[in-house]
Amino acid sequence: MEVESVEPQSLKKLSFKSLKRGLDLFSPIHGQLAPPDADSKKIRISHKVSVEYAGIKGTANQPARQVNSAAQDRSQQAGSSNVLALPGPRDSKDFQKGGSQNALVVGPSMPSTAPNDTGFQSKSTAIISASGSSERNLSTSALMERMPSKWPRPVWHAPWKNYRVISGHLGWVRSIAIDPSNTWFCTGSADRTIKIWDLASGVLKLTLTGHIEQIRGLAVSNRHTYMFSAGDDKQVKCWDLEQNKVIRSYHGHLSGVYCLALHPTIDVLLTGGRDSVCRVWDIRSKMQIHALSGHDNTVCSVFTRPTDPQVVTGSHDTTIKMWDLRYGNLRDYMHSLTCDFHPGKTMLTLTNHKKSVRAMAQHPKEQSFASASADNIKKFSLPKGEFFHNMLSQQKTIINAMAVNEEGVMVTGGDNGSMWFWDWKSGHNFQQAQTIVQPGSLDSEAGIYACTYDITGSRLITCEADKTIKMWKEDESATPETHPLNFRPPKDIRRF
Repeated sequence: MEVESVEPQSLKKLSFKSLKRGLDLFSPIHGQLAPPDADSKKIRISHKVSVEYAGIKGTANQPARQVNSAAQDRSQQAGSSNVLALPGPRDSKDFQKGGSQNALVVGPSMPSTAPNDTGFQSKSTAIISASGSSERNLSTSALMERMPSKWPRPVWHAPWKNYRVISGHLGWVRSIAIDPSNTWFCTGSADRTIKIWDLASGVLKLTLTGHIEQIRGLAVSNRHTYMFSAGDDKQVKCWDLEQNKVIRSYHGHLSGVYCLALHPTIDVLLTGGRDSVCRVWDIRSKMQIHALSGHDNTVCSVFTRPTDPQVVTGSHDTTIKMWDLRYGNLRDYMHSLTCDFHPGKTMLTLTNHKKSVRAMAQHPKEQSFASASADNIKKFSLPKGEFFHNMLSQQKTIINAMAVNEEGVMVTGGDNGSMWFWDWKSGHNFQQAQTIVQPGSLDSEAGIYACTYDITGSRLITCEADKTIKMWKEDESATPETHPLNFRPPKDIRRF
């Protein structure tokens, strides 16, 4: 076989071929778009408008009433769908000459019996007149209506400031309760003592001893001259404030008692602790009426109501339980077996939280309450327990205490010493304060373990890890001008 001869090529010719190939492959011109063509752009916009807006029709040359009647006829044919009328791209010149002619006509969504002046049969009918270039009117933003936020606007509250620091305890101050007469308050501490202070002056009036571990819960009765205390020593004690001594002890808890509450209308005491049970005690007979068992971990918060659900508990198992307390003689018990609820049984379990529910607060006027954990602060309705919303900010710490007054100011105290003040209605955080540890204390002792308002709601008392009690009040010199409300409504309402 004969080999076909190859025409000899010069090195220069081969180099030019290689350069041309590389230029075709890696030329920067390929990344550039072709220059826009006016005719193709006009065709593209016209096609997009005709595809996306089926109800569009040129109305620049028609009188207003003909446009309205045509839109009304089309709406009747199409059912309950709205009819949109816009000038087409071909009528843009005539539209510019027309000045302030009607550019957009929205048809009625629901027909009514009485027609109005515009010729439509609906009060919600709107004719939007616009002028300018046709490209601007054809944009999607011209058709979108800006909806106002439905989130409630917060009420302005004056910022709170610290005006008194009380020292006297030798350990962490873990619990607090206010006298119903609003003249004194009591605090329980890790130094195993209960101290009673004058509310107006902050002077120590009395020290009570009897517990052998730190005191986690305190409550003062508004029906008797009794004060109740609970601690890590598994003991629940009843103190007679006329004799200043223990007159009753309630035995039954298998471990430390973390929370305590008094029923507002009947002589019943509720305590929750590390044994995962909320126990209901008869104050006078010292008998245990109920053992509300159902939580899988420590019961660390409880509050009571005069009506069902009379008991609400929060636990380290991340749940909130509402309990039915109806109990009586044998006839009532037999009747309860035939109905939906049973004495000492769970009415509802809320599983919205993902972390331990260490604090809860009931609004003094509204039928609602809030619960706090490390993930979020949530608001629920009473008595059904419906979830309202989360607070609009996250404190991002372990929240040990919370309280709310009648004006709708809620305060939460964190393990890192942060105190956040919230507007109850909107969930807006209007103030973020940081407690200051006392000289000689570590920075890690800036923790808030308990807080409460006085009876009037004008003074706030906090119990802290630096062994002090701090009192707070509103700043009288603050005004909406000096402390403006920096509120932005949330874009989306989180319902979980």
